[in-house]
Amino acid sequence: MTGAGAPGAAGIIKCLSVADKICLFLVDKNPEAYSRYLPNPNISGFEKVPSGNEPEYANELLRLCKKYEIDIVFPLVTNELIALSESLNLFHENGIKIPITPLPSLEIAINKSRLYQFLEWRGIPVPAFRVVENAEQFKTAVAELGYPEKPVCFKPSVSNGSRGFRILDAGKDERELLWKEKPYSAYIQPAEAERLLTGYPIPELLVSEYLPGDEFSVDCLANQGQAILIVPRIRRKMVNGISVMGELIHQKDIMEYCRSIVRELRLHGCIGFQLKQSARGDYLLVEINPRVQGSVSVLLGAGINLPWLAVKQELNMPVRTEELQVKWGVKFYRYWEDVFY
Repeated sequence: MTGAGAPGAAGIIKCLSVADKICLFLVDKNPEAYSRYLPNPNISGFEKVPSGNEPEYANELLRLCKKYEIDIVFPLVTNELIALSESLNLFHENGIKIPITPLPSLEIAINKSRLYQFLEWRGIPVPAFRVVENAEQFKTAVAELGYPEKPVCFKPSVSNGSRGFRILDAGKDERELLWKEKPYSAYIQPAEAERLLTGYPIPELLVSEYLPGDEFSVDCLANQGQAILIVPRIRRKMVNGISVMGELIHQKDIMEYCRSIVRELRLHGCIGFQLKQSARGDYLLVEINPRVQGSVSVLLGAGINLPWLAVKQELNMPVRTEELQVKWGVKFYRYWEDVFY
């Protein structure tokens, strides 16, 4: 398992430790990744690796797989996905499986602008959007999307988490933001946004309508474009972009929407979707995480172990019917825990 220092690593290790026959080897670019110190008998070892976007990453991972006789690589980190997908045939030639989306689809999924364009061309609803490369295009896009009458948001086409995400909302009072919002609030004034986007190169930005309604995370197990399991969960509370409180809800419109995206993009493995409700009441895509989501362990409370199912699928192991039966209505609350070493 990669990303041993990721916030969700402990929960995913819990998911992957369900069987005595699993021997779990961990890697991370941080030599002090916390999960290497978890008191888990399934964890057999740890190695430091380069960052996932460094040229030597895939070869180093392959070397470790050969050294430790690894059967399957379970990726947690977004910036390693391209390198692993590019090297997928090389891993397969050495008998090593990776539950990952093929490269052409992966390159679309991780680029938010390309993703919206791809889905729009195929008649799948997405938020109203524009793609911009400079401050002038940004000002035009914001106006075309209805600001200041309507709030809009923007983010880099390629980014992780909430990095670079900001909201323009003329209905927000600056004093209210100062006294009632935390310092890392996503709201920004138009003049400040234009100042930051002017005078030096900026990354390509996706500017879109802001979706003000409820937010859902959707965990999915996909098999070469076929959705095997789709589990929506409403996000009741978030901390720094991480879902900590919610409920699993059998919402058919969300499930069919995600199913169509899986099919059109031919996604594979564990996939995460983020959806929000528009002002019109439709649930629309915010982004795709073409990997396992860090909070996937909450599905254990509903009888679903998605990481283990992905491993079984990749290794052609039989899956029992009851392993795909979701106990809908389960609520969850996640909390911090310490490890000492």
